[in-house]
Amino acid sequence: MADPFVFFTALVRVETRLWNVIDARLRAEHDLPVGSLQFLRLMSGPGPCRVQDISCALDLTVGATSKAVDRLEARGFCERQANPDDRRSSLLVLTTAGREKLAAATPTFDAAMTRLLAALPADAVAGLERGLEVLERELDG
Repeated sequence: MADPFVFFTALVRVETRLWNVIDARLRAEHDLPVGSLQFLRLMSGPGPCRVQDISCALDLTVGATSKAVDRLEARGFCERQANPDDRRSSLLVLTTAGREKLAAATPTFDAAMTRLLAALPADAVAGLERGLEVLERELDG
């Protein structure tokens, strides 16, 4: 790597542009921001899901995560249920509308990412995946 600043700037610029392209497509076709799709996917995972779980998975503050969940709840995509193991937190559960929105938007997301990544050789994609995993572990320190 010749210039760390140039690499940093390129990495951030590509991430921002990638987010914006996917976000615009999801908003246009499904009235769903990409960030909301991330939340719905996490809520649909195996086992119970709390605001704290999403916060940790996406590296967001609990406050920002809770506000985003509030917006999804207001749209009827999820609901909070009492957590039988911890009265201080709620479990997040997708509603029928949330499951339907997730099922409709996921193929759009997958198709957009597949199309964009098709521009790269398969070994470059694999190298990027490995490199990002290593960088994330380094950031976790």
